Amino acid sequence: MSLNITQVHRNLHTKVQFLGLEFEDLILVLAIAALMNLLAHFVSNTAHVFGIPLNIFMEFVVPLLAVPFLILFKYGRPRGYLTDLARSLIAPKAWSALERDSELDHPYIHDDAE
Repeated sequence: MSLNITQVHRNLHTKVQFLGLEFEDLILVLAIAALMNLLAHFVSNTAHVFGIPLNIFMEFVVPLLAVPFLILFKYGRPRGYLTDLARSLIAPKAWSALERDSELDHPYIHDDAE
């Protein structure tokens, strides 16, 4: 009786990347494209840049320039760096609990024995 062998793919845990960017980075590029398109429509419908209508330039050229910038920005950084950076900028800051409060003039607790 022979042993049944099943092929196991070892690349199930590979990181999915496109142009060296993660999925979250590509979502950011799409968001930049949508935002630039909206901004171009608010500025002017007749404006042109290098002979291209402004809304087309802002919608396609600016995100195409953002991709190499993101690739260079993330070079040598770990996965999820952009997400962690955004979370650290948005999250409330935690300060030292031992430091004296510069805005508090009188103590919270009053001792009646004094």
